[in-house]
Amino acid sequence: MAATASVYIATSLDGFIARTNGNLDWLDQASSTVSAGEDCGYAAFMESVDVLVMGKNTYEKVRTLGDWPYGETPVVVLSRHPADPSIELPPGVSFSSEEPEQLHRRLSGEGAKKLYVDGGITIQRFLSAGLIDELIITIIPVLLGEGIPLFGPLGNDIHLTHRNTTTYDCGFVQVTYAVAHGGRYS
Repeated sequence: MAATASVYIATSLDGFIARTNGNLDWLDQASSTVSAGEDCGYAAFMESVDVLVMGKNTYEKVRTLGDWPYGETPVVVLSRHPADPSIELPPGVSFSSEEPEQLHRRLSGEGAKKLYVDGGITIQRFLSAGLIDELIITIIPVLLGEGIPLFGPLGNDIHLTHRNTTTYDCGFVQVTYAVAHGGRYS
């Protein structure tokens, strides 16, 4: 059975995941307004994940943020270039140059049931390939005006079905959509 693939990501109200230079200072500032103990469902989501797939830019950004946040969860970093052998990888991290369809097929064949797809370009590539089943987007109440967008050119419309909306006291709004495969709403 094919693994399902989910996106769990935060964006500014105007749809950016980072500043043009990759800076996440706006997200750090917003996170400081969240009540102690509130994780907006992230821990529960991560418990459901078998493999995290991220792009190399996202991987490199996460490595600058301190301790490796994914514990023993297997992480596949999509990159055209292999990992630098002089740099020790965190536990469970591997690099792959596979296309999204190949990687999805391989991970499904290895028994993965749920993939977490992260990173702007990687998300866009998986969406374009028709491999994303669920989008969980937490909208942060800030307008950046410019930056790295979550979505880019897709080639065709992608229809979504609203599943849930959760609001948080800090002003975050989290929306969950199912992706309708084959152009149909589910």
